[in-house]
Amino acid sequence: MIMLNFFSKYKFLVVVLLVLSAIIVTAIYQILKPEPRLLVYQPTMVNYELVDSTKRRVKKYHTIADFALLNQNGDTITQNDYEGKIYIADFFFTTCPTICPIMKDHMVKLQHILMDDDVLLLSHSVTPEIDSVPVLKAYAESKGVIDSKWNMLTGDKKQIYDLARKSYLVAKDEPYGGDYDMIHTENFVLVDTRRRIRGFYDGTDWGEMERLLKDLEILQREEQSNL
Repeated sequence: MIMLNFFSKYKFLVVVLLVLSAIIVTAIYQILKPEPRLLVYQPTMVNYELVDSTKRRVKKYHTIADFALLNQNGDTITQNDYEGKIYIADFFFTTCPTICPIMKDHMVKLQHILMDDDVLLLSHSVTPEIDSVPVLKAYAESKGVIDSKWNMLTGDKKQIYDLARKSYLVAKDEPYGGDYDMIHTENFVLVDTRRRIRGFYDGTDWGEMERLLKDLEILQREEQSNL
């Protein structure tokens, strides 16, 4: 009876204390809870078949190599154009009848979703002998590519294949076959402002694109906290 009278008399105070306790516990949890961070991928963490034999023992400090290739406008694009930028990279060819059309449709959607974000896109042709600058330009226009957001690259084939095998870690390690070499990968690669790989995604699966976008938000918060 005494307890009932106490709760009846101080019911409002008890409720307030319970609410304040819940708020304090939640605040402490949020403070102590570590912010999610993405992995920094190293060659030793990737399927060895997709890693060049010269890179398989690399456990740290792996970054995307320097490059110089031509975009759809005939401009030379280098790593300096992506300095300090988060970007999403892939490999394709304009005449691909299978996975590339799906990948490019997904990249177009990403382009529009990320229109207001300081995130860039970078596509490399794996058949540069076919995908000349005019061919890339026509293809880019047909896809609605925004030049300031997305570069489609062509140029030296060995350089492009070395990037795929030694930098982005997305193509089977095979001896370079010159004009007859051919790589095909569905991977989109998320790269941070320090040119490090932070994620791999199946470019043919929109569910994977949604995962990419969630990871991108985590990476953006991480980059912001590092400023």
